[in-house]
Parts: sequence; structure tokens; C-alpha cells
Amino acid sequence: MAALPSVDRLLALGHTLVGEFGRQETTRAVRDVLGVWRTALAEPGSKAPDRATLLRQIEESLRERAVPSLRPVFNLTGTVLHTNLGRAALAEEAVEAVAAAARSASNLEYRIDEGKRGDRDEHVEDELCRITGAEAATIVNNNAAAVMLVLNSLALRREVPVSRGELIEIGGSFRMPEIMARAGCRLVEVGTTNRTHIDDYAAAIGPRTGLVMKVHTSNYVVEGFTASVPEEPLAELCHRSGIPFATDLGSGALIDLAQFGLPREPTPTKALEQGVDVVTFSGDKLLGGPQCGLIVGSKEMLAKIRRNPMKRALRCDKMTIAALAATLRLYADPDRLAARLPTLRALARPVEEIGGLADRLVPLVASALSGRADVAVTECQSQFGSGALPQQRVPSLGLAISPRTGKRSRGAALRRLAKAFRELPVPVIGRIRNDEFVLDLRCLEDEAGFAAQLARLEPKP
Repeated sequence: MAALPSVDRLLALGHTLVGEFGRQETTRAVRDVLGVWRTALAEPGSKAPDRATLLRQIEESLRERAVPSLRPVFNLTGTVLHTNLGRAALAEEAVEAVAAAARSASNLEYRIDEGKRGDRDEHVEDELCRITGAEAATIVNNNAAAVMLVLNSLALRREVPVSRGELIEIGGSFRMPEIMARAGCRLVEVGTTNRTHIDDYAAAIGPRTGLVMKVHTSNYVVEGFTASVPEEPLAELCHRSGIPFATDLGSGALIDLAQFGLPREPTPTKALEQGVDVVTFSGDKLLGGPQCGLIVGSKEMLAKIRRNPMKRALRCDKMTIAALAATLRLYADPDRLAARLPTLRALARPVEEIGGLADRLVPLVASALSGRADVAVTECQSQFGSGALPQQRVPSLGLAISPRTGKRSRGAALRRLAKAFRELPVPVIGRIRNDEFVLDLRCLEDEAGFAAQLARLEPKP
């Protein structure tokens, strides 16, 4: 077997790598590369690499390992709030607030004016109450946790009537009946899948009822011969019976989206006006903030929820609270909200603006693909995503990329093309639609960053 340099010799030759990546990581990379070569040189006729080759392979290994697992991507899928791609992008004000909270100590649970311990809810409660009209509010780490905490706090070992048509499953096979079971409640199904009436709820309420819950079916729609009970009459029934009434809105729209030319989505404000005692919703969907679950409602109900020991286990960290507080402050200036909140900005983006972007990018993408594919502007239908307004679409435009291959090899060519875009320094995530690879441009704001990396696009033939 041809001789290979020692680990120490390669570390000495690669001292700049040691300075950049540290001795421990560089030593690990050296040993891995040498191990591969020892196996290769065991074959007859194998030739040992020179030191320059070894150092290049060591550097490549180190740089590959240094790439973080969690990375920015260009979301050009056409789904604005894409759960797999991190849902809502934060406003710059929220990003700055996160950085400030992360880099130093903060008054997370400390009242500066009084010089004594405070509560982390205080940083967001007033704004949440101002926006929604609630008497009190609290925050936990996601909306599923918010629902579980409400159930466990208000209906532990008691019955909770829910319409059969609202027993939803959210992402990851997370089902409402299972959440109720884990929360220590007994689900009582009322009505049928497509029709539920107020009398169904009345018949289900009894001495063992702890809470009545309504769940907004934000991730699917039942159409045709249907009936459901609005919040107001159901709230009246619950209050006559002395039973708390909660509703889970999920999608987290804090304002009427119709003012931006978008479809309406139920808001916590409306639910509270209709008599709901407790409302739960997400922070990282239509609200446009960080991942969290928000609970707003009456002081009496929120006091019970805060006393639950589970509240501490589900609490948010200082960076989430900083991001949410900064996001909520943007709602105090509704005239500029669509320009400052990325989620709303993307959803309300005019098609004409997207069309100009598409026209500028067509020649750049076509040039980068070196004649291997045709590129054209195409009409798209963007969706809200993450369980918000499942049937509603927003007209958009994108790039349709068609590989120049025969029909029999078109599928493989499309997969290679999608993979090439994913392998760019900032991965570009699109979708395959029929016989085209489509990049919906509704969410593309960094035009320069996208265009600059096209030179590194290397689709395999």
C-alpha cells in the first residue's frame, strides 16, 4: 500500500483550516479522508493522492459539515404559509427584537419600575387585549398546546361536547379527539359529520359537562347539505347552562382581511363579541408572527388557565415573546401593516408587480439552464397554507420550466431540475405541475439574491 501522510503532518499543512474550523473538527475530517483512501489503496494498482488533493478533500469535508442543518430557502411553492418551510416570515422589527433579546439579559420576568419579579405574559397581554377586545390573554408554545391547556384547565375529567363535523386532524396526524384524551377530557360527539344543530348541543350538556368547544375547520371544507351552529346562539346556551364556551380559530387572523382584497377569516374579536369565553389561535399563521399559541378571553377563565401547572411546561422563551410583542405593535398602525408584515405583504401583492418580476427573471433563468429547458411566464394560483382558507386561492404568476426531453424521460428530467434548484447555495423550492417545474413568484422578495446564484445552477443532463 502506498504511504499516506500522517494525521499530524496533514494538520500542519492545513494549519489555515485548523484556524478556521478548530483543531478537533479538522482532525476528524483528516482521519475520515485518510480512512477513505486507506480503503481505496487496498485495491491492487491504486495510486496514492498527492497532498494537495488530500487537503482539498479535507477542506470540502469541513465546509460541507459547517453548513447548518436549518437554512434559509426561497419558498416558491405557491403556499405562502408553508408549514414545512417555517410558515410566517417575521417582520424586520420582530427580527431586530429577537436579536436584542438573544444577545443580552432582559426583563423577561422582572418589573423594572417595581424592582421585583414579574410575569412573561405581561410583555404581550396588553397588546393582545387591545387588538382583540379580550379581558385577559396568555401565550404558550403553539396552538395545539393552547387547546390542550384550555381543555385541561377547564374540563379535566369532565365531558366536552364537540360537533362531529369539527373533529379535525391537523398536521402530523394530530387529531382533536387525541388532544382531548391527552388533556384528560371525555369527548362527547354531537350532531353528524355534515349537520349539527343547537338542540344537539343542548341534549349533550349535563352535570358532567366541563366545557363546550367549537373548532374552526380551517384546513378543510364540507359543502352541500350542511348546517353548523354559529357562536352567538351556542354562547347563549352555554351561559344559561353555566358552562364555559371555547372556540379554536387556529389560523390567527387578527383583522378583517377583506380590507386588503383577501377573503374573510374569523377573528378572535368577532368570536369574543359573540359571547365566546376563551379563544385559541396561532401566532405564526395569518397573524404573521413567531410560532406560538395564543389564548384570549375572560379574566375568570384565563386565571384558571394560568394556575394550571402545565402552563409552565408550555411557556415560550424570551425570543418568541420578543418577536410576538414586536409583531403585535405593528397592528397599532393598520395603514402600514400590509407593507411591514411579510405574510400580509405576500398575500396582498399585486399580480402586476409579480408579472414585472417574472418578465425580468425569464431570460436569466433560461440563460442559466443553457438551453436544456424552456422558460416562460405562467399563471398560478397561490394558496394561504397551514390550514388557513383551504378553498381560497390568490391569482399569481410564476416561471414554468419545461425540460427539452422526450415525453418518456420527462418525469426524470423534472426531478433532476427540481433537485438542481434545491442544491443552490440558498435552496429554491418550487413544485412540479403537470409536465413543468413551476416557481410561483408571489413570495420572492430578494430578487437580486435569487438572480445572483443562478450562475451556479447545474442541472444534470
